[in-house]
Amino acid sequence: MVSILITAGPTREHIDDVRFLSNASSGRMGFALAEAAMAAGHRATVVLGPVELSPPAGAEVLPVTSALQMQQAAADAFVTCDVLIAAAAVSDWRPAERRAGKPPRQPGAFTLELVPNPDIVAGLAEHKGDRVVYGFALESVSAGMAAAIERGRRKLERKRLDGVVVNLHDAIGRDEAEFVLCDPQGERALPGRGKRAAADAIVAAAVELWRERAGRGGQDGRE
Repeated sequence: MVSILITAGPTREHIDDVRFLSNASSGRMGFALAEAAMAAGHRATVVLGPVELSPPAGAEVLPVTSALQMQQAAADAFVTCDVLIAAAAVSDWRPAERRAGKPPRQPGAFTLELVPNPDIVAGLAEHKGDRVVYGFALESVSAGMAAAIERGRRKLERKRLDGVVVNLHDAIGRDEAEFVLCDPQGERALPGRGKRAAADAIVAAAVELWRERAGRGGQDGRE
């Protein structure tokens, strides 16, 4: 049994106790990855941002809200995992200061100071050892898939990942999308257009690479 850690869903970065910055990620891709991992006989742990969908039965779920919480939970779980697949849509920025309560609306413009959130997958990849680390690159539809793949390959190299799954932003909230897996050997389109079919292929590729790297052949990982 290979231990597979998955990050999924969005993060919320609170401006105050009521308002927050976030994105439209539904968590569907992360859940499909967890289902694929368990269907293949592996252990799935999901560090999950706030979503409306129910996670797949059998997966260990670690709920978080903010990027900093996701970073900590993922780092803790990373210690005992064999494969990390980072599918979460982590907010790039957070408010520099969180206000207490719900401040009343004021007339005129409002300026919000933002600071960058940590790059979770890049930080973990620095200490991966023989673990396999995959990331995702969600790119603009207007740029087109060719440009998206080019940016995905740059992310692969810059963050020292073993693979990057490229897709376009129209995949958010949908069960179908086009996915391309980029790794040091090149790129290949993943089968079908369903997220579960893509998840099966991603999990299989990551596990195969982990076994090769760890010299285990067909053996399982941590029990």
